[in-house]
Amino acid sequence: DVVNSHPGLSFLKEAAEFHSRYISTVIQRIFYTVNRSWSGKITCNELRKSNFLQNVALLEEEADINQLTDYFSYEHFYVIYCKFWELDTDHDLYIDRRDLARHNDHAISNRMIERIFSGAVTRGRKAQKDGKISYADFVWFLISEEDKKTPTSIEYWFRCMDLDGDGVLSMYELEYFYEEQCQKLDNMAIEPLPFEDCLCQMLDLVKPQYEGKITLRDLKRCKLTNVFFDTFFNIEKYLDHEQKDQFSMLRDSEGEIQEISDWEKYAAEEYDILVAEEAASDQWNDGYEAELNPVEHQKANVLKYQMEKRPFFEMPSLLAGVELDEYDCEEDFE
Repeated sequence: DVVNSHPGLSFLKEAAEFHSRYISTVIQRIFYTVNRSWSGKITCNELRKSNFLQNVALLEEEADINQLTDYFSYEHFYVIYCKFWELDTDHDLYIDRRDLARHNDHAISNRMIERIFSGAVTRGRKAQKDGKISYADFVWFLISEEDKKTPTSIEYWFRCMDLDGDGVLSMYELEYFYEEQCQKLDNMAIEPLPFEDCLCQMLDLVKPQYEGKITLRDLKRCKLTNVFFDTFFNIEKYLDHEQKDQFSMLRDSEGEIQEISDWEKYAAEEYDILVAEEAASDQWNDGYEAELNPVEHQKANVLKYQMEKRPFFEMPSLLAGVELDEYDCEEDFE
């Protein structure tokens, strides 16, 4: 109904593939934000606690759909879909471990990739059996990867790092993920920080309530969860953090409430890059018809329309399967 009635989405009526992909993306973003229990079913209580109904009301007041960044932004959808399209080489709307590993130039560690495909944070038994994740799973992955400060993203990465599903991150689990980071740094001729030193830094950062283990609640109290998670499985962002003054990062996080989230910043930057690339492509192809497949033609036409509108982690089992609703401490997921 939103697609059919909102003036900012009128162009989707003639772009059938983008129509269905946009709807799928919005649905996943609603569950990502509203379904705090991870049950796959939104309760009345969850709905009341969320801002979803307020956003629905705003649809009648805001003509620019891209201003509704929590759920409905077309630009956010376009960034997510293009990122998935780059990885989904056979375009069957499923990607495997190798595909996902290519995201952001192999920045995510292989051990974390394995955890994502273990079923710790994905649904769909058939896809898991086939060793693939769906486009819907990718929506959750990308938003969690680019904004590690929200409750859902903290839960997402905690589930991935909690290898045995006991609700705490042990020192073994942290070392398990850090080992691969050290290997990557060695390959880059960068001397890695010894695990003991890294551990001290992370414990100082998180300040866990109980010695020797980190709980989900500990991480939700931490102001720099992105630094914690990136240290253990994203080498590129880990190195970026190392170049910054941690005190300044903490000061920024404890200052005024951010006007826009890390996800919104990422999506805006990536959309502008896509726009620039498309403009350059149009200039290069000026004078003749570009040889694109039908989907590429559709992408180009829809993007062109948007361009005209905007002025822009004893030893647990390493791959323990964790049911999405098995955690006992339900209050941690509120």
